[in-house]
Amino acid sequence: MRRRLFLTLPAAAALAACTVSDRGGAPDDPEPPTSPAPESSAPPEPRPRTVRRPTVLAVKIDNVRAARPHTGLREATVIHVEQVESGLTRLLAVYSGGGLPQSIGPVRSARETDLELLRQYGKPVLAFSGAQGKLLPLIDKAQLYPRSPAEAPGAYFRSPSRQIPHNLYLRPSRLDPAPDKEAKPADLGLRFGGAPSGGRATGEHTVRFPAARYGFTWSAARDRWRVSMDGTRTNLTPSTVVVQYGVVRDSRFRDRWGNVSPYTETVGEGEALMLRDGRAHTGRWSRESAEEATVYTDADGKPLLFADGQVWILHVRRR
Repeated sequence: MRRRLFLTLPAAAALAACTVSDRGGAPDDPEPPTSPAPESSAPPEPRPRTVRRPTVLAVKIDNVRAARPHTGLREATVIHVEQVESGLTRLLAVYSGGGLPQSIGPVRSARETDLELLRQYGKPVLAFSGAQGKLLPLIDKAQLYPRSPAEAPGAYFRSPSRQIPHNLYLRPSRLDPAPDKEAKPADLGLRFGGAPSGGRATGEHTVRFPAARYGFTWSAARDRWRVSMDGTRTNLTPSTVVVQYGVVRDSRFRDRWGNVSPYTETVGEGEALMLRDGRAHTGRWSRESAEEATVYTDADGKPLLFADGQVWILHVRRR
């Protein structure tokens, strides 16, 4: 039976007042390849308190070598992979329903691509370390609830086991999203069910960005894909992986060193490749507007159904 994924959205309330100057967050320092840092250990969780946390939470995650291994990604419902400056990538982890991890990170700064991409989630909470000054007004106007350290200082901590800027972590239980009682469920466009027919047997698949590489190896024993990043295996095991080919162009924003920030268009259509159950299925993706969910279909226009479990979506430059 075909199953749709619907998410209940957080609700509106007054945001904490702050100025643009104090919302820049941790600086985006240059990120040369380094050896992986040891796993960060979070300080003891403060005594639990009752909070009205969001059902939809998106967290911007660092993904250079110094930021690995990550914390709290196994509990994410969907993980988006986006290209940023210098051909590197960052992750946008989306959490819906269920339990949340004790900590998530390392958390880094938002990009313009996030704003359009997240519209299909209705009005989620976005946790991020900060943003380029000229982008902050767009974040304030976007259909989301920004929760940087400026809005929620008690929800973040820095780990002593890593260096700035790769040591900022989020305690999701400490967020106070002030949910909107009038929020409605959002259809993410993901359809879960039996495996599509056809496809080709695929034990391994590699997705390349200009300065990053993701490997997916099928594990029949676990019925999941094992993820590696730049040749190093992680503990992440999604059930479904989608490679979404689209337009990646220059944006009007630059980082502090003058590097142009890429912008990935997520409204439109293009080719897609789905990996599930040890097979690869070619198809297409389409999204008519920023408010609509992305739809994935096979060559005959039928929905590509996802396997139960975590979903990865990699946004790659059109071939």
